[in-house]
This record gives sequence, structure tokens and C-alpha cells, in this order.
Amino acid sequence: MLTSGYFPTAERAAAVRSAVPGIDAVGAITLNGSVGGMNPVAVELAGRSGARVVLLRAPDADGPEGVAADPIEVVASDGQVLAATREVLRVIARRDMTLVTGQLDPAETDAVVDAAAAAGVRRIVVSDPGTTSARTGVDRQRRLAAKGALLERSLATPHTGCVPWGLVLEHIRTVGAAHSVLSSGLGGPSGPPAEDGLALLADRLLGGGFTEEEIRLMAVQNTRWLTGADDRRPGA
Repeated sequence: MLTSGYFPTAERAAAVRSAVPGIDAVGAITLNGSVGGMNPVAVELAGRSGARVVLLRAPDADGPEGVAADPIEVVASDGQVLAATREVLRVIARRDMTLVTGQLDPAETDAVVDAAAAAGVRRIVVSDPGTTSARTGVDRQRRLAAKGALLERSLATPHTGCVPWGLVLEHIRTVGAAHSVLSSGLGGPSGPPAEDGLALLADRLLGGGFTEEEIRLMAVQNTRWLTGADDRRPGA
């Protein structure tokens, strides 16, 4: 999946697929200020262009350096999901796209996951729950998993020291591999190359006692479900 905080990436993904046969790159849209925030029209057009994934909010949500944008609101101050967000969720459900919660706090994440499930969204990912901006306790992770959400496990979070490796491994064991999906979280100016991320994460999980079957479930099977390559969720 190719992501950008500023531009829909369906056309980039199509260019990659054309340039490198056998690589099934997937496009996405991030609902930051550059696309109008909670903009159902932008989601609909991205879906028509082939985007498979919608991220609600990502870092730099206030705009690139030197350009101001209004903060992107997803949930109202009283905890209710905004009408615009609900309309976005309806588009995601109708087009059978994947919802990624983005940089929401735990209470916002709970509200959005409930609203998404009610809207009929089948594929939901809770963005890396170990990040310091969205720290989500393991009990809350288990509740989100019980609602059908997958929990993202990103290499970048423990690699950069945001959380200890031991805590990441503990959370995966407690919530379960069936409810987790691996990502590199790389692509910035520092750190390993993005293409090495999943291999490095798999090595760390093998060293932590996870089986090859569990890692394949998190890295391949759950990913294929989220990108629409498989219509049936593993184990369903």
C-alpha cells in the first residue's frame, strides 16, 4: 500500500503495477487538509480511481510546512462521530474499501470503529496502537479486535524507541496473531529502507518465539484480506 499525507496514491500505484509486473501495489487516500479533510466526495473519487484504503488522519494533518490548514476533526467534543465522518464511512462501506483509523486518540478510535461497523465497513485497521500519540492499552486492543478490527503492528514504533520491543511482542501474543497485521511504518528520511521493513519485523518476531505460520498470517493473509486480494477474512 502506497500512502501519502497529501495526495491520493491510486495513480502512483497503477504506475508501479505497470512498471513492475507482479507487484500488486495498492493506492490509498489520507483525509488530511490537502483533500478537504472528512470529504466523502474525495473518498468516492479515490475509490473510482482504484484506491483501496482510506486513512482518516495522519501526521502533518495541519498541512505541510509553511502552509496552514484547519485541524481535521473526526469526532465532536462530546465524543459523537461527526456527520461528515459518518458519510465518509458510508462511502467506504459501499465501495468495500479498508478503513485505517489514523492518528486518533483511544476514545476517538473506539467511537469511529463502532460507527464504521454500524455503517457496514468490513475491513478496519486500528493504526499502530503503540504510538505515543495513540497509546492504546492491551485490554482496549482486545475489545477493538472483538469488534472485528485488526491491530497494526509497525516496525517503526519499536525501532525508533517509541515503545519497547517486549511490549509489542506481549501485545501481539495477548490480542492474537489473527487480529494483527504487520507494516513497516518506514519511508521517512531516516531508518532502514521501506522495502526491508517487513523482513526485519519478521526476523524480530521469529526471535521472539512466533511461528512462521503466525507471521505469515499477520504479514500476508491478513494483508491480502485488507487490500481486497482475498474476499474472505482468514479464519472466518
